[in-house]
Amino acid sequence: MKVCVVGTGYVGLTTGVSLAFLGHEVTCVDLDQAKVDMLRAGRCPIYEPGMEELLAEAAPNLTFTTSYDDGVPGADVVFVAVQTPSAEDGSPDLRYLRSAAESVAQALNHDFTVVVNKSTVPIGSGNWVDAILRDSFTQRSETPGEFAVASNPEFLREGNAIADTLYPDRIVIGSDNPRSLEVLNRLYRPIINQTFTPPTFLPRPEDVSAVPLVSTDLASAELIKYAANAFLALKISYANEIGQLAAKVGADITEVARGMGLDQRIGSRFLQSGVGWGGSCFGKDTKALIATAAEYNLEMPIVKAARDVNQRQRAIAVERLQDELRILKGRKIGLLGLAFKPNTDDLRDAPALDIANSLLARGARVKLHDPVATERFRVEQPELAPYLSETIDDLFADCDAVVLVTEWAQYLELDWSKFVGLMRTPVVLDGRHVLDAERMRRMGYRYLAVAR
Repeated sequence: MKVCVVGTGYVGLTTGVSLAFLGHEVTCVDLDQAKVDMLRAGRCPIYEPGMEELLAEAAPNLTFTTSYDDGVPGADVVFVAVQTPSAEDGSPDLRYLRSAAESVAQALNHDFTVVVNKSTVPIGSGNWVDAILRDSFTQRSETPGEFAVASNPEFLREGNAIADTLYPDRIVIGSDNPRSLEVLNRLYRPIINQTFTPPTFLPRPEDVSAVPLVSTDLASAELIKYAANAFLALKISYANEIGQLAAKVGADITEVARGMGLDQRIGSRFLQSGVGWGGSCFGKDTKALIATAAEYNLEMPIVKAARDVNQRQRAIAVERLQDELRILKGRKIGLLGLAFKPNTDDLRDAPALDIANSLLARGARVKLHDPVATERFRVEQPELAPYLSETIDDLFADCDAVVLVTEWAQYLELDWSKFVGLMRTPVVLDGRHVLDAERMRRMGYRYLAVAR
């Protein structure tokens, strides 16, 4: 099938490259010429394990361009995957979606085309995009356009995006037009039936033989995305709230979470206590869900509580340091990890940013390190860039405390014993509850955790 993907951000690029790998003819449109040039050269503008390898394998079916006219006319499916950042009131800023929809309409021909909202958008956005498309199309043609709008939310985990695309838990498609559902069903048939040959670097998991397809109406598909992300955010925040109680009563939150997670009704995923969630999805989507509910005079107290708990975890990390060191003014605090999670360079809503700024506001001096996100950090956080340490040894040197913020494998595999002598006071705050407390103590560290 012929596919056009508008936007080569995280979602758009993963979608386009994966569909091209499956054999579809894919054109990716992005207005950023520098990004297009980079992709044409086979280089990836984001850090995602395996993406450049998949780019190489999918190259025969991939085209990158800045022109809608190169990709939209004749496409069976047009994915719109542009950013929808939060506005001040929490609702998504849809200006980029509007602009993309108007541009798509100007390039559509009279062949039937499914225009898919791949961006995370508010409930009702499908109808809104449909109206924009029809208004823009009729400005240049007296004949009604042959197209329909669908929703196909993504459920990608950064750092695991390719596996989540090729071997997903489920595929959700929503439309009020039966023909568009048939087109999307055909597009995803290789994934649904798992009939494709896997990438050389990412074999098919043994337990994946078929993928469930949820085919529903437009509004339901839009709500599924928000409901799923809000529930995962709630699950993490719940584990963090229980973690604070565990610290008070002397329980081990990692053991509590393990005991909970073995219940099949609950499951172990997203029960890790620590400094909380970040990234582009949970914060934005929970905020948007609350804003959408407010339009219908509804409150979302559970979702709001999940957000409040998450924000509090970052403050608790700073409080734990203050309780231990007593005075933060003039202290040197090292932060290991800047990206919001491992295996990505995404800094959006990263806990490390709030923790660093809070420490600086209290008069502490900070030292920062990340194995992957440093270059992006220099660009996006210029005010904090002077605090970057080039090496891990530099970060530990003369520190009063070090905080493990992002659980990169590189940090977990460190020979921690070699750094204890570099510190002024060997205090380690485990922000993810992933270090062996007794082992750290035997090496001479004063071990702290957010919920112990």
